[in-house]
Amino acid sequence: MTGSSDGTTSFGGRSGPPPEGGDDREPFDLDTGEDIDIEAEARRIVADLDAASRGIADLDQSAEDAVAEAVEIAQKVEAERDELRDLLQRVQAEFANYKRRVDTQREEQRATAAADLVRELLPVLDAGEAAIAQGLEEVEPLHSQLLGTLEKLGLVRVAEADVPFDPNVHEAVMHAEGEGDGEPAVGQVLRSGYLWNAKVLRPAMVQVVG
Repeated sequence: MTGSSDGTTSFGGRSGPPPEGGDDREPFDLDTGEDIDIEAEARRIVADLDAASRGIADLDQSAEDAVAEAVEIAQKVEAERDELRDLLQRVQAEFANYKRRVDTQREEQRATAAADLVRELLPVLDAGEAAIAQGLEEVEPLHSQLLGTLEKLGLVRVAEADVPFDPNVHEAVMHAEGEGDGEPAVGQVLRSGYLWNAKVLRPAMVQVVG
């Protein structure tokens, strides 16, 4: 409010006497002195509120999208973890199978090498038996020691007569008539046979009776 030389008072840039009683004029901006359009101002406020509401809705949607994306990433990570775990289990199983297979092959190779070595010694055992049969008693200790050592390692001598003929461990090279209709039996052992760890290393050459 400002005074003037003619005694009027200026209110917000407007000259004239001060209003008496109520003021039915449009509201005005005290800074600019311009009338304020209430309806336009109300529409602006409503528009601002709508914009704010949309902004909040956008924020809510962004938050939901972020949560959904985080859930999707977590699911992918979990799936990859399960896949890697399955792969690791398969690799472990394959390695265990490979190790067992290698161990089995090594054991078979050792057994085969041992059997080949014992097979090479069979002529020595045959020579010892022949020498003992001819009365060379000085050969018997060496022969017995060699045979005993091999038997401890798994050698089994097949040299019994008067036992049922078994084509798995006996090789029939002679045949003699027997009494009655009994089962074929070993009448005489012509050359000893040997088993090595329950496997036939060499069948015994025998005479079959019956």
